[in-house]
Amino acid sequence: MIMRTVLVCGALLVIAACSRTPDDQRIRDTIQAMQQAAEARNPRHFLEHVTSDFSGNQGSVDRDGLGNILRAIVFRDEKVGVTLGPIDVDIQGNRATASLIATLTGGQGGLLLEHGAIYSIKSGWRRDGKDWICFAATWEEKL
Repeated sequence: MIMRTVLVCGALLVIAACSRTPDDQRIRDTIQAMQQAAEARNPRHFLEHVTSDFSGNQGSVDRDGLGNILRAIVFRDEKVGVTLGPIDVDIQGNRATASLIATLTGGQGGLLLEHGAIYSIKSGWRRDGKDWICFAATWEEKL
């Protein structure tokens, strides 16, 4: 009976270990949470995934500056849309990069969007316990 219990517990531990979300998926999930926060017009939730020492566009935007950009978008647009393309993740130990194309749209809530842009985004991530947090990003408008 004891041997059987040990085997069952061992099998459950193996199953639990195998079901752990891979790091690349954790980063994708975090980016999608940031997308949802932007669309919900909630800069605070977006910034929960950004380090205090964040550096954007080669040091021209810090975390506070990024928050100001997000608040300006929320102030300007009643509706905010963020559509993400495929997210390419490259992990190197406790650091990672994520590259994607994002389409941002906004407007005052009418049937037609008033403006939009397509951006190429490359972001740097570092492990924070089991989670990943964004410490750097560059973005360039493509259209």
